Amino acid sequence: DIISTVEFNHTGELLATGDKGGRVVIFQREPESKNAPHSQGEYDVYSTFQSHEPEFDYLKSLEIEEKINKIKWLPQHNAAHSLLSTNDKTIKLWKITERDKRPEGYNLKDEEGKLKDLSTVTSLQVPVLKPMDLMVEVSPRRVFANGHTYHINSISVNSDCETYMSADDLRINLWHLAVTDRSFNIVDIKPANMEDLTEVITASEFHPHHCNLFVYSSSKGSLRLCDMRAAALCDKHSKLFEEPEDPSNRSFFSEIISSVSDVKFSHSGRYMLTRDYLTVKVWDLNMEARPIETYQVHDYLRSKLCSLYENDCIFDKFECAWNGSDSVIMTGAYNNFFRMFDRNTKRDVTLEASRESSKPRAVLKPRRVCVGGKRRRDDISVDSLDFTKKILHTAWHPAENIIAVAATNNLYIFQDKVNSEMH
Repeated sequence: DIISTVEFNHTGELLATGDKGGRVVIFQREPESKNAPHSQGEYDVYSTFQSHEPEFDYLKSLEIEEKINKIKWLPQHNAAHSLLSTNDKTIKLWKITERDKRPEGYNLKDEEGKLKDLSTVTSLQVPVLKPMDLMVEVSPRRVFANGHTYHINSISVNSDCETYMSADDLRINLWHLAVTDRSFNIVDIKPANMEDLTEVITASEFHPHHCNLFVYSSSKGSLRLCDMRAAALCDKHSKLFEEPEDPSNRSFFSEIISSVSDVKFSHSGRYMLTRDYLTVKVWDLNMEARPIETYQVHDYLRSKLCSLYENDCIFDKFECAWNGSDSVIMTGAYNNFFRMFDRNTKRDVTLEASRESSKPRAVLKPRRVCVGGKRRRDDISVDSLDFTKKILHTAWHPAENIIAVAATNNLYIFQDKVNSEMH
């Protein structure tokens, strides 16, 4: 049941989660009730379906787990919704439709659907649609398989609404949504000799408005912006965003903690948000030399990197998210904490997603981690943080201050108080 991805659709009315068991659960926002017009609609389970099953690669003697790595919604063009879901190897396109009417009064069939004796049919009648209980039907439309040798870490739908890309450690493929049997390789960083491998691709995303631009991040902490108009194979990037390393901060762990685990374009398309192990950074597309903003997520862990390396936590891949107006950013941390940074006021807050503090309508109290010295009553010591509880996956409603936070196998949905500021 461990949640492995969270994604709002383009209107924010639907929220999809994928889990380690290969299931997708879709939540729908209930309309606001007339009795309490100020209470926002809550999210209830809309549909649950099994997206991926465990498989076995007989050629490589490898098990392919069913865990959903990413879900991406397609822009809606009619009453139906569509989404892409992927595990390590196979991407699937699903269609979600509603049925609340059924035809009745067939000429050649009886009420149970059996064919009538034709000699008894003496008159023609017009079938009519009668209301029925709402049924949500999920059907597989396409399966995009055999496109990747390595594990898929991200998928991104293009703004042209016709193509999407999928990225693994060494390659990025471009797919057409209508063509399943072939994809076009647009990035290939695999060296001729694998011993010369110095970095891998960690995440990639299409620009929200320009269908020719995309970015991919690497385990070395760099971002490469590519333009598909320049060449068919985008091995030569248009721009390289990289922050020079401070030699005084160099340590054994420098390379590991500089690896970018997530990259997201802002809604405006002007900025990029990246997450590495200790920080989130905002980059301006017009400035490659360094980020324009750097926010410390949990700087108090800098002294604990050795033990985090030993328990493998240092390899955790945290995601990040923009709010609808690109003014606030959010990312997760340990102890079920998640952090928000207001880019205008430079204020930040640490909040906790836990069952104790999340009774409906309860207001979340800001949390503080104390690193020695004076300690306030509600502070938590850095030594008592629980590293098994971590918030890796977060999502922000595209228009409103509603956030979805996945804490292991629990999904928390928070919203700001009506007509109030974020903090």
